[in-house]
Amino acid sequence: MARRDWDDADDEAPASGTRALERALQETRTVYRQADEAYAPYSCPASGECCQLAVTKRQPWLWLPEWELLKRSKPLPPPRADGACPYLDAAGLRCTVYADRPFGCRTFFCQRIQGPARQPSDEVSRLLLRLERISQRVMPSLRGPRPLLEWYAGVSTAPAREER
Repeated sequence: MARRDWDDADDEAPASGTRALERALQETRTVYRQADEAYAPYSCPASGECCQLAVTKRQPWLWLPEWELLKRSKPLPPPRADGACPYLDAAGLRCTVYADRPFGCRTFFCQRIQGPARQPSDEVSRLLLRLERISQRVMPSLRGPRPLLEWYAGVSTAPAREER
Protein backbone atom coordinates (compact mmCIF):
# COMPACT_ATOMS: atom_id res chain seq x y z
CA MET A 1 0.00 0.00 0.00
CA ALA A 2 1.38 3.40 -0.94
CA ARG A 3 2.20 5.93 1.74
CA ARG A 4 -0.42 8.63 2.00
CA ASP A 5 -0.05 12.23 3.04
CA TRP A 6 -3.10 13.73 4.66
CA ASP A 7 -4.12 17.33 4.50
CA ASP A 8 -6.93 19.53 5.71
CA ALA A 9 -9.32 18.19 3.08
CA ASP A 10 -9.23 14.80 4.81
CA ASP A 11 -10.74 16.06 8.06
CA GLU A 12 -13.94 14.26 8.95
CA ALA A 13 -16.51 14.23 11.68
CA PRO A 14 -15.34 12.77 15.01
CA ALA A 15 -14.85 9.04 14.75
CA SER A 16 -14.33 6.37 17.31
CA GLY A 17 -13.04 2.86 17.47
CA THR A 18 -9.92 1.00 16.51
CA ARG A 19 -10.05 1.94 12.83
CA ALA A 20 -10.22 5.65 13.61
CA LEU A 21 -7.34 5.37 16.05
CA GLU A 22 -5.23 3.44 13.55
CA ARG A 23 -5.84 6.12 10.92
CA ALA A 24 -4.95 8.81 13.46
CA LEU A 25 -1.68 7.03 14.22
CA GLN A 26 -0.85 6.85 10.49
CA GLU A 27 -1.61 10.54 10.09
CA THR A 28 0.49 11.38 13.15
CA ARG A 29 3.44 9.53 11.65
CA THR A 30 2.93 11.57 8.47
CA VAL A 31 3.05 14.77 10.53
CA TYR A 32 6.23 13.51 12.18
CA ARG A 33 7.80 12.81 8.79
CA GLN A 34 6.87 16.32 7.61
CA ALA A 35 8.38 17.83 10.77
CA ASP A 36 11.56 15.85 10.18
CA GLU A 37 11.70 17.17 6.61
CA ALA A 38 11.21 20.76 7.82
CA TYR A 39 14.08 20.33 10.27
CA ALA A 40 16.40 18.48 7.89
CA PRO A 41 18.69 21.55 7.50
CA TYR A 42 19.21 21.66 11.28
CA SER A 43 21.24 19.54 13.63
CA CYS A 44 21.08 18.75 17.30
CA PRO A 45 24.14 18.23 19.50
CA ALA A 46 22.54 14.96 20.71
CA SER A 47 23.59 15.59 24.28
CA GLY A 48 20.32 14.46 25.84
CA GLU A 49 20.17 17.72 27.79
CA CYS A 50 16.64 18.50 26.60
CA CYS A 51 15.55 15.10 27.95
CA GLN A 52 16.56 16.09 31.48
CA LEU A 53 13.02 17.24 32.25
CA ALA A 54 13.59 17.92 35.96
CA VAL A 55 16.60 20.09 35.14
CA THR A 56 15.14 22.02 32.20
CA LYS A 57 11.67 22.33 33.74
CA ARG A 58 10.40 21.74 30.19
CA GLN A 59 8.76 18.74 28.62
CA PRO A 60 7.00 17.98 25.38
CA TRP A 61 3.22 18.31 25.30
CA LEU A 62 1.50 15.47 23.46
CA TRP A 63 -1.82 15.00 21.77
CA LEU A 64 -3.56 11.66 22.27
CA PRO A 65 -2.28 9.99 19.07
CA GLU A 66 1.28 10.92 20.01
CA TRP A 67 0.86 9.27 23.39
CA GLU A 68 -0.68 6.20 21.77
CA LEU A 69 2.36 5.86 19.50
CA LEU A 70 4.69 6.03 22.50
CA LYS A 71 2.72 3.42 24.42
CA ARG A 72 2.86 1.08 21.44
CA SER A 73 6.59 1.58 20.80
CA LYS A 74 7.70 -0.59 23.67
CA PRO A 75 6.63 -1.44 27.22
CA LEU A 76 6.25 1.57 29.48
CA PRO A 77 9.60 2.08 31.20
CA PRO A 78 9.78 2.74 34.94
CA PRO A 79 10.05 6.37 36.08
CA ARG A 80 13.61 7.66 36.28
CA ALA A 81 14.93 8.68 39.67
CA ASP A 82 16.70 11.69 38.13
CA GLY A 83 13.45 13.13 36.72
CA ALA A 84 14.58 12.73 33.12
CA CYS A 85 12.30 11.55 30.35
CA PRO A 86 11.33 7.94 31.05
CA TYR A 87 12.22 7.09 27.46
CA LEU A 88 15.83 8.22 27.82
CA ASP A 89 18.37 5.39 27.88
CA ALA A 90 20.22 4.45 31.08
CA ALA A 91 23.27 6.48 30.03
CA GLY A 92 21.09 9.57 29.62
CA LEU A 93 22.16 10.18 26.04
CA ARG A 94 19.74 8.49 23.62
CA CYS A 95 16.01 8.23 23.13
CA THR A 96 14.75 4.65 23.31
CA VAL A 97 11.67 5.49 21.19
CA TYR A 98 13.40 7.76 18.70
CA ALA A 99 11.28 6.76 15.68
CA ASP A 100 8.08 7.58 17.58
CA ARG A 101 9.39 10.51 19.64
CA PRO A 102 6.82 13.28 20.08
CA PHE A 103 6.49 16.30 17.82
CA GLY A 104 7.98 18.54 20.53
CA CYS A 105 11.12 16.41 20.56
CA ARG A 106 11.45 16.74 16.79
CA THR A 107 11.22 20.53 16.72
CA PHE A 108 14.29 21.75 18.57
CA PHE A 109 14.00 24.21 21.41
CA CYS A 110 17.65 23.89 22.40
CA GLN A 111 19.80 26.99 22.14
CA ARG A 112 22.56 24.86 20.63
CA ILE A 113 20.65 23.98 17.46
CA GLN A 114 22.74 24.43 14.34
CA GLY A 115 21.38 25.41 10.95
CA PRO A 116 19.70 28.32 9.17
CA ALA A 117 19.06 31.41 11.28
CA ARG A 118 15.27 31.18 11.07
CA GLN A 119 13.51 28.00 12.14
CA PRO A 120 10.46 26.83 10.12
CA SER A 121 7.88 28.35 12.49
CA ASP A 122 5.10 28.57 9.88
CA GLU A 123 5.47 24.88 9.06
CA VAL A 124 5.60 23.96 12.77
CA SER A 125 2.39 25.92 13.40
CA ARG A 126 0.64 24.22 10.47
CA LEU A 127 1.71 20.77 11.67
CA LEU A 128 0.64 21.49 15.25
CA LEU A 129 -2.82 22.43 14.02
CA ARG A 130 -2.90 19.21 12.06
CA LEU A 131 -2.03 17.20 15.19
CA GLU A 132 -4.82 18.96 17.03
CA ARG A 133 -7.38 18.07 14.35
CA ILE A 134 -6.20 14.46 14.23
CA SER A 135 -6.52 14.15 17.99
CA GLN A 136 -9.91 15.81 18.20
CA ARG A 137 -11.33 13.45 15.60
CA VAL A 138 -10.38 10.55 17.86
CA MET A 139 -11.28 12.20 21.17
CA PRO A 140 -13.31 15.41 20.73
CA SER A 141 -13.44 15.98 24.49
CA LEU A 142 -9.66 16.46 24.68
CA ARG A 143 -9.23 20.21 24.27
CA GLY A 144 -5.47 20.40 24.35
CA PRO A 145 -2.24 18.47 24.54
CA ARG A 146 -0.94 17.25 27.89
CA PRO A 147 2.61 17.18 29.23
CA LEU A 148 4.43 13.90 28.64
CA LEU A 149 4.82 13.16 32.34
CA GLU A 150 1.10 13.76 32.95
CA TRP A 151 0.20 11.14 30.32
CA TYR A 152 2.85 8.86 31.76
CA ALA A 153 1.66 9.22 35.37
CA GLY A 154 -1.93 8.53 34.34
CA VAL A 155 -0.99 5.23 32.73
CA SER A 156 1.61 4.08 35.22
CA THR A 157 -0.85 4.50 38.11
CA ALA A 158 -4.04 3.37 36.37
CA PRO A 159 -5.25 -0.23 36.42
CA ALA A 160 -4.74 -1.93 33.05
CA ARG A 161 -8.48 -2.01 32.28
CA GLU A 162 -8.64 1.79 32.46
CA GLU A 163 -5.82 2.23 29.96
CA ARG A 164 -8.09 3.23 27.08
